[in-house]
Amino acid sequence: MARMKFICDTERCIECNGCVTACKNDNEVPWGVNRRRVVTVNDGIIGQEKSVSVACMHCSDAPCMAVCPVDCFYRTDEGVVLHDKDICIGCGYCSFACPFGAPQFLSKGAFGTRSKMDKCTFCSGGPEENGSVAEFEKYGRNRLAEGKLPLCAEMCSTKALIGGDSDIISSIFNNRVAMREKNGKYPGSKAFGWTTAYGGPDTPAPTPTPAAKIPGAK
Repeated sequence: MARMKFICDTERCIECNGCVTACKNDNEVPWGVNRRRVVTVNDGIIGQEKSVSVACMHCSDAPCMAVCPVDCFYRTDEGVVLHDKDICIGCGYCSFACPFGAPQFLSKGAFGTRSKMDKCTFCSGGPEENGSVAEFEKYGRNRLAEGKLPLCAEMCSTKALIGGDSDIISSIFNNRVAMREKNGKYPGSKAFGWTTAYGGPDTPAPTPTPAAKIPGAK
């Protein structure tokens, strides 16, 4: 079974925010929530500026899953980390635990009460029936069920952001790095967040949540 992952090549990202726009539009993400965002460091410094597209990395050892007091998170057979909004209590623990700032909350009411958590689903929907209205309203479009990859990666004009089977996308990135090193450019270039989210080459594959324990599974 393929393990679905993201890689953003910082040497190709041009900070166009096409991935951000594609995600918000296709999933009808509410204002105030960004499932994906582009972060730029050393902004304006010639030769040192780097941009990276960041979202939920669907970690092999996801800290959000470890700290959630109501166990609203679960992992699919493809390694995608999803959550059940019907179980989420909006405590915000996941937002503090995530090193990528993926969990997002809307503030509601005069005292800033948190809404249900929202985050990138790797365009894989949620626990509701695939392609249902309820699934789309809560989690956005389920492109994986349609045999498609996340729209953010497909819309990247420079192919800096790639998503899919971890073996395939890591091979693509490794080939890019090898060519750069061969040409004497960007020696030792690494993918942002890869080892943090997925561990090293000896890290075992994550154990999917049994179907019987997935909220709403039939």
